[in-house]
Order: sequence, then structure tokens, then C-alpha cells
Amino acid sequence: MAKKEITGYVKLQINGGQANPAPPVGPALGQRGINIMEFCKAFNEKTKAFMGKPVPVIITVYKDKKFDFIIKSPPASHFIKEAVKLKSGSKEPGRNIVASITMKQIEEIAKKKMEDLNANDIKEASKIIAGSAKSMGIEVKE
Repeated sequence: MAKKEITGYVKLQINGGQANPAPPVGPALGQRGINIMEFCKAFNEKTKAFMGKPVPVIITVYKDKKFDFIIKSPPASHFIKEAVKLKSGSKEPGRNIVASITMKQIEEIAKKKMEDLNANDIKEASKIIAGSAKSMGIEVKE
């Protein structure tokens, strides 16, 4: 089988199961000549489990206007906000602490995110998630 020629990548963050041709999906894919409805149907089918959660997706666009896409797990910030029941992080992280999270909660988030993180084990992944929490103005408790 001949190798397909890649013309580019499109990175988007769409709520799971809720892709539609409206912005940001339509314009981003339309300018590449991709069938928008075909993408939306395939994306919504694959992301039913993440319904309503923000899901990063990387779409590989080929020269013949075909495409493939890779779905990542929702961002760490989403899981952190979910764990501490917040709408958003601190406006002044470092100065203003808006909530606290336990190491146990951080480890659970790290397990969910493990495949998307650049870490070899749960301990390293937990440090990455703890860093994200701190940058959102959330205190990490042992």
C-alpha cells in the first residue's frame, strides 16, 4: 500500500459527543477541504464516553482530502476542577488559593491521564498533575 501524503495537522478541543459544523470545527476543517459532517459523525461516535467534557483531538489531513484523528484524554485542568468542584482556577495563582486537592485525588487524575503525559510512572505523572493544580491556584495536600 502506498504511503499517503500528509498535508497538515489540525489541533482542536471539542466537547465530547458534541462536534458540529459551527465554529471552531467548521472553519478549521473547511479551509483544509475536509468533509465536516463526516468528521463530526465519526468524532461524536468515538467520544460518547466523554460526553460534555473537553476532548483534545489531532486531525491528520492527507493530500486526497481524507483524514484520520487521534483523541486524547480531557485536559488535566478539567479533571482537577472536577475533583475540587470548581468552575475555574484562581485569577492570581500563587497569591490567591481557591481550593485544595489531596495527593490521592492527584494520583487518580494521573492514572486517567497517564497515556498522554510524558512520564514513566505514576509518581512522575502525579508531579506533573500537582504542578498543574498549583498553577491554577489550588493547594496540594499530602
